[in-house]
Amino acid sequence: MSLLTLLPFIVLIGAMFLMTRSAKKKQQQAVDMRNQMQPGSGVRTIGGVYATVKEVHEDTVLVDAGPGVELLFAKNAIGAVLTDDEYNRIVHGVEHDLKSDADIVPDDASSLTGADDSAAESGADDKAVDLGKKDAADEPAGDDAPADDTPAAEAKTDAEPKKTDGGSEAK
Repeated sequence: MSLLTLLPFIVLIGAMFLMTRSAKKKQQQAVDMRNQMQPGSGVRTIGGVYATVKEVHEDTVLVDAGPGVELLFAKNAIGAVLTDDEYNRIVHGVEHDLKSDADIVPDDASSLTGADDSAAESGADDKAVDLGKKDAADEPAGDDAPADDTPAAEAKTDAEPKKTDGGSEAK
């Protein structure tokens, strides 16, 4: 057998070796993370429960999920050990390190449009925008156009052709 015929098998074995090696590395990192848990650290379980570690045993972890709520989880059910800042941000909504107090985005979008307050005060925004719709008040009143509050106006709207579902009935 030549080396050329063995090359595909060698490549497949090498790829399998690299895949199993990276999977073992991730498993080892997860085990190390779970072993670093200490009482008082914040955790997230694989089910999405955020809690504080109370006790760490060999295979289990006792966590405090709220006032008077203690839960016992298997160690491998802990998905992530969180830093104190991250835990407080997620659970309590506390933001500790804001980058800059000056760069806070306002509640409205007025600062994003680039329009000055002087333009708003001068009445430049009071101009009506034509969207192509006609109000009944804008239409010219003719002999065949009744007022809006008359029964003939209601009859006119009822006489408009109605959409059908594609049936064979003709109007």
